[in-house]
Amino acid sequence: MHVDPERARQLRAEYDEAVLREGKELAGPFMTVSGRPINRVYDPTDTADLDYERDINLPGNYPFTRGIHRTGYRGKPWTIRMFSGFGSVEETNQRYKDLLAAGNNGLSIAFDMPTLMGYDHDDPWAEGEFGACGVAVDHLGDMELLLEGIPLDKITTSMTINSPAPVVWALFIAAAEKRGIPRAKLAGTLQNDILKEYIAQNEFIYPPAESMRLVTDTIEFASKEMPLWNPISVSGYHIREAGATAAQELAFTLADGIEYVKWALARGLEIDSFAPRISFFFNAHNDFFEEIAKYRAARRIWARQMRERFGAKNPRSWVLRFHTQTAGVSLTEQQPEVNLIRVAIQALAAVLGGTQSLHTDAMDEAIALPSDKAARLAVRTQQVILHETGVINTVDPLGGSWFVERLTADIERDALDYIEKIEALGGVIPAIESGYLQKEIADASARFQREVDTRDRIIVGVNEYVLDEPKEIPILRMDPEGEKRHLARLKKHRAERDPERWAAAMQALENASRDPKANTMPYILDAVNAGATVGEVCNMWRRVFGEYREHVVV
Repeated sequence: MHVDPERARQLRAEYDEAVLREGKELAGPFMTVSGRPINRVYDPTDTADLDYERDINLPGNYPFTRGIHRTGYRGKPWTIRMFSGFGSVEETNQRYKDLLAAGNNGLSIAFDMPTLMGYDHDDPWAEGEFGACGVAVDHLGDMELLLEGIPLDKITTSMTINSPAPVVWALFIAAAEKRGIPRAKLAGTLQNDILKEYIAQNEFIYPPAESMRLVTDTIEFASKEMPLWNPISVSGYHIREAGATAAQELAFTLADGIEYVKWALARGLEIDSFAPRISFFFNAHNDFFEEIAKYRAARRIWARQMRERFGAKNPRSWVLRFHTQTAGVSLTEQQPEVNLIRVAIQALAAVLGGTQSLHTDAMDEAIALPSDKAARLAVRTQQVILHETGVINTVDPLGGSWFVERLTADIERDALDYIEKIEALGGVIPAIESGYLQKEIADASARFQREVDTRDRIIVGVNEYVLDEPKEIPILRMDPEGEKRHLARLKKHRAERDPERWAAAMQALENASRDPKANTMPYILDAVNAGATVGEVCNMWRRVFGEYREHVVV
């Protein structure tokens, strides 16, 4: 397409004058979910500063703006990976089998709050929390039951766990090896992103530096022994759920990723030995085009950071691979069936943005854990997009759109500005300790809520199109005997393990934990194979590392 810049500007000016003369435009405001103003129309003048080869290029080519694979979903569809876990390991195991039968080709394990916080379920802290927001896992026997009958060597498995991540990962590895599956053949992802906990979700245990040491241990272990495993999934999802804008989600997530790279390099690892196995986890929010642009900008920023800043030579190190989950925070308790529509649009944005795997929220998640029917419909949403919409027929179908390319560049610029500010503060940990990141998110969240309260932003069923009608969504009911079985199994586990072997393994792990030069992962594996529980290992680390208390910043 030939474009005369002067003529394009003239046409734009004439167009704007005609619109104002006709006076038919609504009052607005016309802005994204993040509050970014959007122009009335976009044309070639909006992308005049972009160089095609440098900034966009073809799919599979640096800087991967248009996707990391040359053939996109024509070569390999995204993985349908539904996040699930509730109650007992027996109940969750059955849900996983149902999801696989429904068309899932990857699993994502949700753990309950005691497991996430490193407490065994007979600890007083865990009272009333069994299985409420995920599955309860304390020891190797639990993990074996959770994974019973699941083809671990044929699917990929993601685990959402952070402070206790090394222990839970060790349980997973040990359970697979007891079934004769070598650790080198296990493929999957450990969330393990502790920095976002201090920024947004607050499920941390130890101080940041000690937590980062454990994360680095897992990265080093995976780089040497588990070539198919992603030892960390750097998560923007929870940052966005806390109220961040799209640019903040992108910036803070990539800044966290950069921090993990720095720590691994300081450990003495070569950049290309671990960078290809760093993955990311992003939110898919309501603003269709803003989300697509965010994913495209993410790939471009990460590619340039890895190649130009850190000197990675392997092209796989430049590639940003990511999982997406639709925005749980956007789901409403009012008129929950409308959530099906929100999720479908969010999922389509993730697909058009080039996600590698996708979780679609169930329509009832604002009310309770998903029912079987709601979980199945969430899977069907992805299958309709895959098979019926035609969006997989061409790679990056929105590439070259003046609007999308301008929005991609603008989000990239804003994200890089944030990353520079974080670097100026000394990195992510000082930015956390000063409260800078938390305040930025809080301010963005407050702005969004004001827009809803003043009805500058319409939420269907909440501040417009409101209905007063009873809900007809079935609620998931958990097995009331599940907790009793779990606690009895925990008691039996402790009684039957070899106390001398357990004590020796725990002491060896404690000694390694006190030695900053030691990698704790081999010792954790020995400990869980000797019968150590999640709570026992985490409580030992509480003694060795201490517990972190967040500084309140006003």
